[in-house]
Amino acid sequence: MSRWAMLALMVVLAGCNVREPARDNAAAENRSILAEDDGLANNSAAEAPKSILRPEVVPDEPEKPELKPVDLVVPFGASGLKLDDAGRKLLDEMLANATMAAGGAITISGHTDTRGNDRDNLVASRKRAEAVRDYLLTKGVPAGRMTVIAFGETRALVPNAKADGSDDPEARAKNRRVEVHVALPAGTEPAAAVPDNGAVEDSIVDSKSQ
Repeated sequence: MSRWAMLALMVVLAGCNVREPARDNAAAENRSILAEDDGLANNSAAEAPKSILRPEVVPDEPEKPELKPVDLVVPFGASGLKLDDAGRKLLDEMLANATMAAGGAITISGHTDTRGNDRDNLVASRKRAEAVRDYLLTKGVPAGRMTVIAFGETRALVPNAKADGSDDPEARAKNRRVEVHVALPAGTEPAAAVPDNGAVEDSIVDSKSQ
């Protein structure tokens, strides 16, 4: 082999040796970039980025229902001293009221019409009130919340007789009743009453007429 051929071969081999380290360095750099990207992807999966444009959304707490005292009239006009299905339905509706669940005191007042003597009417009114109390006991209302009062014929809801003095059976039936009052727990503010439009208009008219 000639001298020039030998020199050309040496130049070619030297070029190959120079390019190999550069190729190795490029491959190592690519692996480093890939590893860096994998690390960023793992961090993104572990912790979702938070928006800096708006605060985190916090769900609103459910509004508490406004509590009002409850007043219920349970009729005993046709049932004598026993609680009938209509009365039980009224009491079931009252039990679903939020004020009942709040735990306030319950006053149960028994009433009669004027037929019969005072003593018998007093006993009958108590039995009616106790019938309501016993039903509420079966529904889980604590006895300590309830107070029974017998009024007899002393607190008529409507007059027992007509204007001409004759008997009024329908009115007497309305007086045979039990009134239930559920008070708010101590320290509870009652919901403010909002007058209807008619009441507001009447007030305006009255103020102008004065």
